[in-house]
Amino acid sequence: MIRLMDLDHFGIEVSDLGRARRFYCDLLGLDFVQDLGKDGLLLRCDGRNIALHLNRNLSPPSRAIIDDPLGRAHHAFKVSGEDFKRAMEGFARDGIPCHGPVDWGDHDCLYFLDPDGNLLELVWHR
Repeated sequence: MIRLMDLDHFGIEVSDLGRARRFYCDLLGLDFVQDLGKDGLLLRCDGRNIALHLNRNLSPPSRAIIDDPLGRAHHAFKVSGEDFKRAMEGFARDGIPCHGPVDWGDHDCLYFLDPDGNLLELVWHR
């Protein structure tokens, strides 16, 4: 058996690095760390790294995965209550496909898609 020490990074495939960088940095507030050659970027969220990898052959995003997001692979980000509300308003205004809020008792979740159809989640612990 091996013992994992910590999460170094997780990777997300995107079809346009510039658009993905604007989405993750300008909209979600992640920090740009470095280019990973011509086909990738490294971003940071509160000490955790996210690698964006270029894949020009991605299928168009499907809203179907957010209509029933449970049990699907996704990436979840913790936010404050204020940012949770701000996200709901901003996603509606900007036409970002989302589902929720979903009340889980002690926390709420908002599922949404990035421009490449990656399933993401905002979590607000009350």
